Amino acid sequence: MSFEFATANRILFGQGVARDLPSLVRDLGRSALVVLGGSGRGSETLTARLSDAGIRSTVFRVPGEPTIELVAQAVALARRQACDLVIAQGGGSVIDTGKAVAGLLANPGDLMDYLEVVGAGKPLCHPAVPWVAVPTTAGAGAEVTRNAVLGVPQHRVKVSLRSPHLLARLALVDPELTLSLPPVVTAATGLDALTQLIEPFVSNAANPLTDGVCREGLVRAGRSLPVVYRDGQNLAAREDMAVAALCGGLALANARLGAVHGFAGVLGGLTGQTHGLLCARLLPEVMEANLAAAARQGQFETIGRYAEIARILTGDPAAQPEQGLAWVRSQLAAMAIPGLYAAGLARDEFDRVVDQARRASSMKGNPVELTAVELRAILEAAFES
Repeated sequence: MSFEFATANRILFGQGVARDLPSLVRDLGRSALVVLGGSGRGSETLTARLSDAGIRSTVFRVPGEPTIELVAQAVALARRQACDLVIAQGGGSVIDTGKAVAGLLANPGDLMDYLEVVGAGKPLCHPAVPWVAVPTTAGAGAEVTRNAVLGVPQHRVKVSLRSPHLLARLALVDPELTLSLPPVVTAATGLDALTQLIEPFVSNAANPLTDGVCREGLVRAGRSLPVVYRDGQNLAAREDMAVAALCGGLALANARLGAVHGFAGVLGGLTGQTHGLLCARLLPEVMEANLAAAARQGQFETIGRYAEIARILTGDPAAQPEQGLAWVRSQLAAMAIPGLYAAGLARDEFDRVVDQARRASSMKGNPVELTAVELRAILEAAFES
């Protein structure tokens, strides 16, 4: 057995830890690019507190899912302002933008030199400038991953900038920052976190450390995802989901994902739909397809892992994989997650999606090999559901 486990240099978790941000970053740099969501909410307070700590700051806003053009704009701004520190406070899109900017500030050339699939795919040679992640959602776990997912509109795809050099210097995970999330965002991000616990746990690159992290995250997601959707002010449930998202990020960074993410990257670039909603809609269909393929191929360890997931999520020590699948479907129904038709996908695009998804890096981690026919059936099942 051999495996690697790498994560952010330092993780601080707890209610209110984000308030300590200025003092914690005082020794990391003197001029910060502060990456925030499109509203820029809280920017004046944050920049004032950084100024009190002796740190000059420049705000850059991310209005939606990050693209290569947006990252290029942020890098140019950071260079003009001589930024030597990046602070990314927001959801996964904000954190991925900040992560990519930090990596490019420390490395020569253009973003396309380093991108997978559509770029040259060169490795980043130098560690990113110090960057700090402060997630305000509980979903992507991007604060502890080593890739930034970026849209390339001209190719209608999403691809990754990926390197061990992209791990954050500091991740501040404060559940209080998620209290204001509306139900629709809570659902999308929470189901994204659930997906990122299930896929690494059943992946063909799972290891003892990621297994333990996934189990802990699944326990918390199982008991608190339904609660936090109904009552967003339940701080204990918000804390559970923040832990679950963090565990998912740790797991996917150190084990592979699977067919859900193999599809989601392609569909996100094609439709522009939110990543979490795509993952949510695909998750039960991929689980069902994997179970059928595993039974046919005699992969009983995979079936056993799905049974363990079922026992954790349902709380029933005798639960079988079918009960876990039913639990996931019940969450999608309760949260009114629409079919893929709502993303603007058309059936005549299925073959193209399947072809691209089969070549996606995430697909290589799926516990069983799925045929093109099986992959198309997943799309069909997720389309109208």
